[in-house]
Amino acid sequence: MEQHRTRPPQYGTRRGAPPPLPPQAARGAKSGRAGSAPARDGVPPRRPASARPAGPPIVQAVRRLPNPRLTGLGGGLFCGALMFALGFLDQLLFGASLTVYGVLFLPVCAVTALWIRRGDLVTAPIVVPIAFAVGLLPVAESGNGVGGRLMGLFTALATQAGWLYGGTLVAGLISTVRKIRLMSRRAGTQRPPA
Repeated sequence: MEQHRTRPPQYGTRRGAPPPLPPQAARGAKSGRAGSAPARDGVPPRRPASARPAGPPIVQAVRRLPNPRLTGLGGGLFCGALMFALGFLDQLLFGASLTVYGVLFLPVCAVTALWIRRGDLVTAPIVVPIAFAVGLLPVAESGNGVGGRLMGLFTALATQAGWLYGGTLVAGLISTVRKIRLMSRRAGTQRPPA
């Protein structure tokens, strides 16, 4: 024996009707612009990437660079691994020159601070000194045994403190500027319209 429904379905569709559109497509169809994002609350839609102005060649080159977003841990691992690899490269090519190692440390600090995501900006000035010490392992002069290697590492840290402070300062300044820009953007979007 068949049982018949006594109430019509609340959210169902009628037989023979086309399937419902997702909310994004329905809004686009209502505004009459298929394929483009509708305007929200008086905000004009974003222009497609092809319609953006090209700008000077240096701006185009910067836009083509990779722009990953690293977590705090990922930024620490990236910076530490890169400095360790640069330490080995410095030992092979320049005979463990601490000056070359220090000069290479500064751009690594800048890149790490630029690539760490917004929520983890505080970690950039923390991970770069650790990475500096990790990268010194292949570069520092070492004596016999573990004690000699530790003594060489501490000596290198003491004599190259200027590079260490400089790189930490670079990472701290970049993180601070990024954080201030982020806070000003948030304040601008939360400000009620006049």
